[in-house]
Amino acid sequence: MNDLNLPEPIAAYFQADRQDPDAVARCFTAQAVVKDEHRTHTGLAAIRAWKAAASAAYTYTTEPQALEFTDGVHTVTGHVVGNFPGNPVDLRYHFRLERGRIASLEITA
Repeated sequence: MNDLNLPEPIAAYFQADRQDPDAVARCFTAQAVVKDEHRTHTGLAAIRAWKAAASAAYTYTTEPQALEFTDGVHTVTGHVVGNFPGNPVDLRYHFRLERGRIASLEITA
């Protein structure tokens, strides 16, 4: 992961994703938006609930593989391995950063 030189908020997100919903929520701005699996989660409480539900349903790890930056969006390709349908999978994490935190995250296949 360190080889990619991820921006600090993004590196913090992938580290927090191995921890708990509160750690993940701390990576985001107060009005942040997460889009994942055709659902939108807005605000810290919703993001915390999204992470809690994902953690309750699945055990997984994500290893960032590539980083691109285009039009203000950092896109990380991550190799995800776990106990979910379609395992393993490469997902794309599209981050917009704002003042040292994540303002939006969209996860796509």
